[in-house]
Amino acid sequence: MKISVRPTVQVRKQFFRGEKWYILEDPFNNRFFRLRPEAYDFVSRLDPTRTVDEVWQDCLDRRPDDAPGQDDAVQLLSQLYFANLLYFEGTPDSEKLFERYKQRRQREIRSSLLTVMFMRIPLLDPDAFLRRLQPLLKILIGPVGAVIWFAVVGLAMKAAVDSFDDLWDQAQGILAPGNLPLLYLGLILTKTIHEFGHAAVCRRFGGEVHTMGVMLLVFTPLPYVDASSSWAFRSRWRRALVGSAGMITEVFLAALATFVWARTGEGTLNSLAYNMMFIASVSTVIFNINPLLRFDGYYILSDVVDIPNLSTRAFRQLRHVGEKYLFGYRDSEAVAETGKEAGLLGGFGILSGLYRGIVFVGIVLFVADKFFLAGLVMAAICVVSWLMVPIGKFVNYLATSPNLSRSRMRAVGVTVGGVALIVGFLGVYPFPNRFRAPGIVEAVGYELVATDAPGYVAAILQANGATVEPGTPLVELADPDLRFEIRAAEAELEETRVFLQRAVTERSPEVEPLERRMDSVQRRLADLDFRQASLVVRARQSGVWVSPSSVEMLGLWLERGTPLGQIVNPEEFRFAAVVSQDEAASLFEDGIEGSEVRLRGQSETNLPVSAYLSIPFQHDRLPSAALGWRGGGDVAVSLSDQSGLTTTEPFFQIYAYLDPTSDAAYLHGSSGQIRFTLERQPLLQQWFRDARRLLQRRYQI
Repeated sequence: MKISVRPTVQVRKQFFRGEKWYILEDPFNNRFFRLRPEAYDFVSRLDPTRTVDEVWQDCLDRRPDDAPGQDDAVQLLSQLYFANLLYFEGTPDSEKLFERYKQRRQREIRSSLLTVMFMRIPLLDPDAFLRRLQPLLKILIGPVGAVIWFAVVGLAMKAAVDSFDDLWDQAQGILAPGNLPLLYLGLILTKTIHEFGHAAVCRRFGGEVHTMGVMLLVFTPLPYVDASSSWAFRSRWRRALVGSAGMITEVFLAALATFVWARTGEGTLNSLAYNMMFIASVSTVIFNINPLLRFDGYYILSDVVDIPNLSTRAFRQLRHVGEKYLFGYRDSEAVAETGKEAGLLGGFGILSGLYRGIVFVGIVLFVADKFFLAGLVMAAICVVSWLMVPIGKFVNYLATSPNLSRSRMRAVGVTVGGVALIVGFLGVYPFPNRFRAPGIVEAVGYELVATDAPGYVAAILQANGATVEPGTPLVELADPDLRFEIRAAEAELEETRVFLQRAVTERSPEVEPLERRMDSVQRRLADLDFRQASLVVRARQSGVWVSPSSVEMLGLWLERGTPLGQIVNPEEFRFAAVVSQDEAASLFEDGIEGSEVRLRGQSETNLPVSAYLSIPFQHDRLPSAALGWRGGGDVAVSLSDQSGLTTTEPFFQIYAYLDPTSDAAYLHGSSGQIRFTLERQPLLQQWFRDARRLLQRRYQI
């Protein structure tokens, strides 16, 4: 055949990791192809006047050590052929061209089905608009723009720190039904500016941006832009800047939204600004900056380490390791050129695969929570595309790959043996079976001390941490009006007594009403005397007086029933654990074989447990607000309960009595975690149990 590279193809020279490469770019279809110098030497000599064999023989004669082999040449031409980068002189083979078109369309459709949650729909060409903005872009994307960016973002961070409490409080209602439309509107605005940031920086450095459209991210329309022309930039730092431009623009937009939020009151504009701040921070951390997903962080990492097609090369490196060291294909060539690069590619390939699986499972569960049928469809697509299709391809590879022609039996044996070993190990060998539950330390027999009468705090009679006995004065209150009320009641009582004696002497019919009045006045006077005596708050049991904020109460007016502190019995403590319904089932089915407690601030010490007490009914009130979300804990609590004690789901409570002989410092109210050890079980059994409980709890399956 007599072929050549299409005349529209542009060639650029680049250096990756100190080595020279050539980039073939077709501006009409925005396709790129990367070649090593020896491969480019072969491709550049292709000419419609000479056959491929003549060109190959010429390269072999000129550079016998560097010329590509026949298999490499055929593979290279095939890749260029499917990328539509080759030109055929003469009448083309219509049947072959149509077959190639069908194969390309099948690949595109299959790729769309495999990425159904990330489907892209192109809409417009923004390149002409970006060309008109070039004078402004040259100013903004440079030292002047950097100074403006740092100044605005710095001032916004100060405003956010100054209003941190308001920021945190407003975050509690971010998923409220009334806020969802504004949240989505903020998402659209933020991501539109994000994508224009990529396009603007790419255009600033000479790249062309011809595609902008809508990406269906988990069936949610979001904007996207194709800035892949930056791949042809010689400077890797410019390529990295294009990849990070979206996040840089997004942070700047969030800074402007911070100023709007801080200077507006409650209303639509204030809520929209807050949502844009929230989206710019959360999406940047979870998705954009994360290199394990093929978003901005992935391309930035690829440019920084100077390894183009990082994901593809990582997969090929893992395949090389499997073929050479497991299947015995000795001629397999490593993608990595150094041991360091091999470790980077292998680690990235494994971690990115695991992380993508975790993200997809999380997305499927999130969608199923909102739309159960859509979640089932997505789960089925993921099972087919991520499990069934790869298994089918791998079986076909074992059966037909020419690389395994001499070691096919070994490859099949290693595969079958490896699967059997993994399944047997995970399904038979008993692994430790543990789970953790949050809780707080409680003194057994502690007493809450509160005021029995209102009054001003006049004196603190016992310091925090003092040892007290029953009747020990703790706090003295004062109520000046109470003395006048007592004197008035005593005078009224004396007056009633005189009137009653006169009525009895005169045998007046007012005797009975006066007796009732005297009884009422006596009861009121007794209540006033009790209030007078209650102004001195006394201990009702022995223990340690715990009131860290008592000094701050001096001079304050306290209503009746206001908590002052606690009297703690220092002899015996227990750990009140909050156990979810799923984990409680494990406790009741398998039983507890052992447990240990770790407290915050003493995580290096495992506290032994001497006994347990399970409360055989469900609770919905936490023993302490420190265990809930409002107090910084892990338990989900109702946003409508300002106390932070009411949970969104019922739980079981278990009291674990701590060993009193331990040297640990038991502090009443301190939080921590308890780890329960159950009967050992194989991992497959544990995973199946957890998955079944998840489906039962969330979807009632």
